[in-house]
Amino acid sequence: MLPDYSIIAWLLIGFSVYLTGVSKGGFAGGFGTLSVPLMALVISPTQAAGLLLPLLLVMDVLAVKAWWGKHDMGEVWRFLPGLFVGVAVGTLLFGSLSEQGVRLVLGGISVVFAAYMLLKPLAAKPISTRWALPAASVCGFTSFIAHAGAPPLNLYLLPRKLPKETFIATCVVTFTAVNVIKLGPYLWLGEINMTSAWASLLLVPIAWVGVRSGLWLQSRVNEQLFYRLVILAMFLVGINLIWQALAP
Repeated sequence: MLPDYSIIAWLLIGFSVYLTGVSKGGFAGGFGTLSVPLMALVISPTQAAGLLLPLLLVMDVLAVKAWWGKHDMGEVWRFLPGLFVGVAVGTLLFGSLSEQGVRLVLGGISVVFAAYMLLKPLAAKPISTRWALPAASVCGFTSFIAHAGAPPLNLYLLPRKLPKETFIATCVVTFTAVNVIKLGPYLWLGEINMTSAWASLLLVPIAWVGVRSGLWLQSRVNEQLFYRLVILAMFLVGINLIWQALAP
């Protein structure tokens, strides 16, 4: 049975899913972080997260098929332990967290980092790999809470100065991994249920169109402009997260 949402709610949810698909396709990856906050305007953040995860897994299959082999497997292996840690912490703290507090901190970090990168797009010295574990841990945690893992991952990956295709592919494989890790806890906690699953199934075509759109767009954008768009996306996502956290 489908959820009893209003037409406006379904339209906003559909737009959020499309936006996530575009992000999964490799175009301005940070925009996908807007999905749960946008959905949270019309449904609860918990409902939004549960509805979106099955769709993310469908998008991941499409995106991995397109990007497999272009990723930096060394970076992915460095991320995996932290992703498990972050998801485990999110699972243990589920129900006791202030979503507004998490959004405020994440939004503030995103805005500050994006502002710095816009003024100085590439750090003079690439960031050390020792930061992969903390970045991935925060990514796993924020991804579990609100599918908002892009900002902490970008904090690490952007200064690594990867080529555009390697950056996109590494993000795709990493987020596929964290979404698979989250599936069990989401089912166990009841965030995914029969009602949300039917809604997710209905939205699969929109997810497919979004991923195809993202693949088409990114292939027509040069590398420098692409990174500018990713950083701008981080800034906009950060502003949106802060607004969501402070809104009455």
